[in-house]
Order: sequence, then C-alpha cells, then structure tokens
Amino acid sequence: MSANVMRTGIDVPRTRAFARPSFVGRLFAGACATSAWMGLGVLSVLLVGVLWQGAGWLSWSFLTNYDSRHPAEAGIRAGLWGSLWLVVLATLFAVPVGVGAGIFLEEYEKKGWLRTVIEINLSNLAGVPSIVYGILGMAVFVKMFGAFQGQPKVLEIGLRNAHFDIPLPFGRTVLSGGLTLALLILPIVIVVTREALRAVPSSLRQASYALGATHWQTIRHQLLPAALPGIITGVILSVSRAIGETAPLLMVGAAVYLANSPGGIETPLDVVKHPGGVLEAPFDSFTALPVLIFNWISRPEKEYRHVAAAAILVLLGLLQVFNIAASVIRARMQRKTRW
Repeated sequence: MSANVMRTGIDVPRTRAFARPSFVGRLFAGACATSAWMGLGVLSVLLVGVLWQGAGWLSWSFLTNYDSRHPAEAGIRAGLWGSLWLVVLATLFAVPVGVGAGIFLEEYEKKGWLRTVIEINLSNLAGVPSIVYGILGMAVFVKMFGAFQGQPKVLEIGLRNAHFDIPLPFGRTVLSGGLTLALLILPIVIVVTREALRAVPSSLRQASYALGATHWQTIRHQLLPAALPGIITGVILSVSRAIGETAPLLMVGAAVYLANSPGGIETPLDVVKHPGGVLEAPFDSFTALPVLIFNWISRPEKEYRHVAAAAILVLLGLLQVFNIAASVIRARMQRKTRW
C-alpha cells in the first residue's frame, strides 16, 4: 500500500497540475506581488516627500499657534480643536443611531421587501461621494430647507448654571459640520454593526434560548458583548475617515482662516475654568485640519507648502493613532471573548 493510501485511505493519482505550479499560477502570483510592491513604492515616495518638506516645520509653536499671514508663524490650533469637536459630535450622533439601527435590522426586522430596500440603500449610501453629504448638510442643517426664509431665530435655553442660544437654522457652525459627518459615517456604522452580529456563532444564540433567555436578554448579555470588538473597530475606523474629510466641511461653511477655537476653549484646562464654553462650542464658527491644509496648498507662497506638509504629518499621526487604537482594542476584547 502506498504512502498516499495509508495517510488518507484514497489513492489520489499525482498529475502534473498537482506536481508543480502552472505557468498561469506563477504569472498571477507575480502580478499580485508587483501590484503590492508598486502600491508600497508609491506610498513610500509620498511619505518621504511629505517628511522632506514638513519635518523641519514641526514644532510646539506650530501645534499651539493659530493661522497667520506669515508662514513661519502659522499654526494648527484652531484646526485641531475644530476637528476634535467635529469628531465628538459626529460620534455622539452616529454611533447610538447606527448601532441601534444595525441591531434592529439584524435581530428584529423580518426578511421582506422593506428590509431589502433598506439594505440596498445602505449599500448605496456607503459609496456616495462625500461632497454629496456636504450638499445635503448645507440644505438640511445650515439652511433647514429655507424654512425661516432669511429670518433666522434664536432659541434661548437657560440652565441653572449656564445659558446658551441655539440659532435656527444652525448656520455655519460646528453642529452643522458634526451632523454632516454623522450622516457620512452612519451607513458604515450600521453595516459594521450588522456584520459584527452575523459573526457571532449561532450556537451562542441557540444556547441562550435553550436556557430560557428572552430575545432581549440574548442580545444584551450574549450577542452584544461578543460583537462589541467588531463594532468598536468599525466605529473607530469610520471616525478616522471622517476626520480626514474636507469637501463636506467646505460645503457647510468651515472657515479657511480662523483665529479662535470653538467656545473659546484653547486648552483642556479651559473646560474646567470655562464650562459654559462647552455649551457654546457647538454653535460657534469652526475650521478643521483638512480645511487648513486645503487652504495652505492653494496659497501662492512656496513656504505654505512646507506648512501644509507639516499639517499633513500631524493628520497622518492622528489617523495612525486611531488605527492602532482599533487594533489594540479589538485584540484585547477578543482575548476576553469565550466562544
């Protein structure tokens, strides 16, 4: 009896196709390797170019100064705080709605024409260019479909220790930008939530039902904890996409030059010293880091190219932090998962 028969019990004849890789297979592997190395090469050239132009302009004053007419004095403080506020507001609006919608579609909505229509629209919305969301945000949040007909109103809200005014329509404020970015990442959050729930083994769900748990108890205590690593990873990656968007922010009125931060909050200590600024910030004018880069790139002075390159390095660093955080959180939570 041959070695093949003793190992498997079946005598499998060795053909030339199994004996050595075919020419087509080697050609395909070579094409894939070439594509990968070409992509890495182009990325390396771009990174080296940005480092060459911007590394010498990175300094503490660059991070703490506002924009200036003089390139040597320009900074990104307004852009950093504006991007922070935009990401926070977009996350606060998109994550609860997106995760809830994903759970509803995956666990409660029965298969039918309505679910099919929603799924098709979600797939389409996930691929819509960001400029379309900017146009939508301008019509809905900045102008509110012209409902006030050029006569804006102010909704005054007074609390025990604070008082703030809400403009109607929202106008060119941080809130309009945050809601626009929330619309941008909402389809991604919904799709990620559904995929994370689908990845949970069906045996876990069946075991929970067998022990007498209700549908809600199964979702709350079994499915969500198991799907949480995938959901958090998808949310962080979608937020990292939002922080680099420029077109929708330009459409909703982000300022290309701004010498103040939203709510007057310039340092983390200002949140404690001036808590009212936290309530005022969403209704203040804003700029963002990608908008500053866009503005500097369009300037005729050559020095602003170095300033823009330094800002690009900061933005790449922030994106890398988000990506590393997503990987670390996913790895740690997967180690705690038992199924």
